[in-house]
Amino acid sequence: MDFAIARLEAWMRDYYHAVDHDIGSSGVRDLSMAQLRELCGFALSDLDTMVFHDSESYGGSGLRSALAERWTGGDVARMMVTHGSSEAIYLVMHLALEPGDEVVVLDPAYQQLHDIAAGRGCRVTRWALDPAAGFAADLSQLRRLAASRPRMIVVNFPHNPTGTSITPEQQRELVEIAREAGSWLVWDHAFGELTYTADPLPLPRHDRCIAFGTFSKSYGLAGLRVGWCVAPPDLLARMALLRDYIALYVSPVLEFFAEHAVRNADRIVALQREHAAGNRALLLDWAAQRPELVRVAPTDGGVTAFVELLGQPDVERTCRRLAEEHRVLLVPGSCFGDAYRDHVRLGFGGTTAELTAGLERLDHVLRADADLRVPVAGL
Repeated sequence: MDFAIARLEAWMRDYYHAVDHDIGSSGVRDLSMAQLRELCGFALSDLDTMVFHDSESYGGSGLRSALAERWTGGDVARMMVTHGSSEAIYLVMHLALEPGDEVVVLDPAYQQLHDIAAGRGCRVTRWALDPAAGFAADLSQLRRLAASRPRMIVVNFPHNPTGTSITPEQQRELVEIAREAGSWLVWDHAFGELTYTADPLPLPRHDRCIAFGTFSKSYGLAGLRVGWCVAPPDLLARMALLRDYIALYVSPVLEFFAEHAVRNADRIVALQREHAAGNRALLLDWAAQRPELVRVAPTDGGVTAFVELLGQPDVERTCRRLAEEHRVLLVPGSCFGDAYRDHVRLGFGGTTAELTAGLERLDHVLRADADLRVPVAGL
């Protein structure tokens, strides 16, 4: 199987650790160990009695139970702990699909949500979010696409990279479309808890729903590399067999911190949401003052906006210049598909100081490039 290069991860490999100001990532500001301990009320000495024993294939009982209480009404049989949501995505795309299956996926989208399936020989059909409509989801278009009865429909709301979302009524219609088509509904819940314009959506109620979650986006715990997957028990059992060849289980040390985080999730997410909402307002105000340079639709959730850079002939070059000359991380839209070469993913979840500094440098580069395009009188 030949997999396409993961463009976003390749970009991050080049620049993520080589900048001073990150306005490209998709997670909230990282918590320190001291902040996590204060928020969750534990001491590092609580680890002293831990024995470095193997964890379990489906996840340690404490963390698995805590996640099930939050997401499945306590049904641990439908819950698996994974190495971030990326492991869950990989396992699901290998076990819920067969070569030749059709997969409908949002466009733009996080590449792993479709190119693993493509690498397995599946047919990928794009459900496009229209930039002219603020990337709003058109359910009537999905209904037409689902008429072919695809094997799987893959969505993530709030959406990465645009930040758009759907209403509870639209979510129910989405579930009904998947049910009528007999499709798996894959619901990427990475940003699910971080919303601004409405309450968070619940996980879809559908017998053939698979949901992913992570501690990286809304919690500020990307370094844990812990995620979760909700799926029918028979699919989780097959996933456990495949992960026997990959990672076996998640470290009990990581599960210790993740369990404390999920049992205090409301407090952590509320803190991060308040911070991100302030940064969101800062970004939208910044963009509104520069209509000749950028165009961005207000975001419903998450901490990313898909910003169109106006008049930039080579947005990827602009992003490289920002990283290499100004030590600012910004992600070119081409990481989400060639159709988005005029866009960038701008992340506003970091510290306010980091966002402010990054926007100042971006403004400098955009204005300098605009000045170069102005014709000189008499020439």
